[in-house]
Amino acid sequence: MCGVVRGRSRERGADMNGAWLPVCQAKADFFRMLGHPVRIRVLELLQSGPMPVSGLLSAIGVEPSALSQQLAVLRRSGMVTATRSGSTVVYELAGGEVTELLRSARRALTEVLSGQHALLTELRQAEAGARPAADGVPATGGVAAVS
Repeated sequence: MCGVVRGRSRERGADMNGAWLPVCQAKADFFRMLGHPVRIRVLELLQSGPMPVSGLLSAIGVEPSALSQQLAVLRRSGMVTATRSGSTVVYELAGGEVTELLRSARRALTEVLSGQHALLTELRQAEAGARPAADGVPATGGVAAVS
């Protein structure tokens, strides 16, 4: 649930029944910020500890300008911090919550994908059961008929 923000029902397009909208919008913006594979990979790499930009570049294999753009998004969002030591810029996660968020995302994705695999298996079995057998009668796919 997005939560209810009382007394702010006219903000950001919410009506009297949409007091939850600002909180949900903030959450949507947050998840949109995570919506790039390079940003996710940077966050995953930084779970091991601080890394210089050169290390991120070699680990990710994108153009420096592309990495710089994605690092800027992560910095502005507060997900990472950057420190400069001479000409070297080192990035690190802003807090432990980021690591927990990535763990939760992996668990959720694993559950979703395993559910899709189960559905795919079920669909394939149903398709196999719907194909006509050599005698022209559809196979039952191993499922006993219920009378």
